[in-house]
Amino acid sequence: MKISARNVFEGTITALSIGPVSAEVEVVTAGGDRLVGTITQGSVQSLGLAIGKAAFAIVKASNVMIMTESASVKLSARNCLTGTVEKIVEGPVSAEVVLKLPGGAQVFASITREGAEALGLKPGAAATAVIKASSIIIGAAD
Repeated sequence: MKISARNVFEGTITALSIGPVSAEVEVVTAGGDRLVGTITQGSVQSLGLAIGKAAFAIVKASNVMIMTESASVKLSARNCLTGTVEKIVEGPVSAEVVLKLPGGAQVFASITREGAEALGLKPGAAATAVIKASSIIIGAAD
């Protein structure tokens, strides 16, 4: 599979909650990272999703927010992945931030350069990638 999204998390479906219109799909990677995506019930059926099935959680870097000092923050976003800033590539307007998660995976975020500066992001600093469940695309292995 070739795809332009920078974040592709391969894992296994560990939970599936189906409602009348939408469903929540939980994918856990080999490194233990947990991502929850919301998709339509029709997509669950057309992809043949089931607990134990191999799947992908896919997120565009532009849909990843970065936060620091998150200890006392409560968010409605379902996916908060804490790691260490591995790399920052700054451009005139935006910055690409690469977080290394404890399980070994990387998360790519495209944020404003001003935002990266305001957060004081530097390699080695702790940070959290925040991803709304509705921003996650679920893919299934054949």
